Amino acid sequence: MEERTCAYLRGRFRDHYRRTSVTLPPEATEREWGYIPWRTGTTTMIRHRSLLDLGEIGDFLARERPRHVYFSAGRYDDPGAGSMGEKDWRGSDLIFDLDADHLPGVVPGEDSYGEMLETCKGALYKLLSFLDDDFGFEELTVVFSGGRGYHVHVRDPGVQDLERDARREIVDYVRGIGLEFEELITRETVAGLGRRTPAEKRTLDIRGGWSKRAHEHVVALVDDLADADEETAIDRLRQFEGIGEGKAKAALRAMHENREEIEAGNIDVHPAFFSLARRVVAESVARENAPIDEPVTTDTNRLIRLPGSLHGGSGLAVQRLDRTELEEFDPLIDAVPETFRNHEITVELDEARRVELGGLDRSLTPGTHTLPEYAGIFLMARGWAEKGRE
Repeated sequence: MEERTCAYLRGRFRDHYRRTSVTLPPEATEREWGYIPWRTGTTTMIRHRSLLDLGEIGDFLARERPRHVYFSAGRYDDPGAGSMGEKDWRGSDLIFDLDADHLPGVVPGEDSYGEMLETCKGALYKLLSFLDDDFGFEELTVVFSGGRGYHVHVRDPGVQDLERDARREIVDYVRGIGLEFEELITRETVAGLGRRTPAEKRTLDIRGGWSKRAHEHVVALVDDLADADEETAIDRLRQFEGIGEGKAKAALRAMHENREEIEAGNIDVHPAFFSLARRVVAESVARENAPIDEPVTTDTNRLIRLPGSLHGGSGLAVQRLDRTELEEFDPLIDAVPETFRNHEITVELDEARRVELGGLDRSLTPGTHTLPEYAGIFLMARGWAEKGRE
């Protein structure tokens, strides 16, 4: 990045911070703070600062106009101490990070920025399902990261004292790591019709948790095949590993004859259907897990982006989101700062780039282009363009 580009971005970030206010996180004075200045040739973080060191946050942001701003998940007796051991840890929020670049099915360089963010929102809904329904957390804050995804801050009192091992267990649960089929089924002893000894009925609990998610996948498959012709249904079932034509036909008959039982959670209606259900459950874990950035959640000392700040790799706002507005939220439009709207700038590109932001979707050839300022800032912040010479 050339100095004139860096100076332009530094100045416009300052202008933005002069026009906006930032809400601090709870217990802000007990947290460590860090930031990365706008400097050419370096992205070194300045950290181990307390809020007292920074001063009033609005004044600090307008004065330093940082490229990135962070605060700690952890709270400390002495947050400005120079080493973690000297800070005296008191507790930490539980932080989840979803990054579009790391999601299954996303191909950076092929998927557009908008497509990546849309996939990431789908992953966010999966994560929130775990946090709401399985864990029952209540103090949740959802944040668009300003870059490639979303953060969720959990501040329930019950999570604050959790050490890394306990946080690791939460990670394993939402990722479905180590989840075994046998752990999801319930065994009930029933009288075997025409037998001398009792038999077992194996069911999936439909009330909640991973078992409910797995059951929903089983029922969805039954629904998909309910009106299909036999040949199509059998071909679909044979796509599952270990399900040949004979098992497929038997499982299909069991679906038709035991629909109500299956909907109630019984997957033991026929040995072939049980074998099929085992494979569907494994598939459901792969599809329904929340692909979070695991080290972020387990790290009690993690620094996370400050909502209300600007992301120095995009120029977009790190935006706190109300759950009621999440469905309609479009980061490519709603996270564009007002400061960067309504006028144009000139930028220079060395290679072809696509910019998809603020309603603009344009493929750009190498050379000089006049664009809405938010698009130019996005390209420059990403390192894809330099500020055009006036």
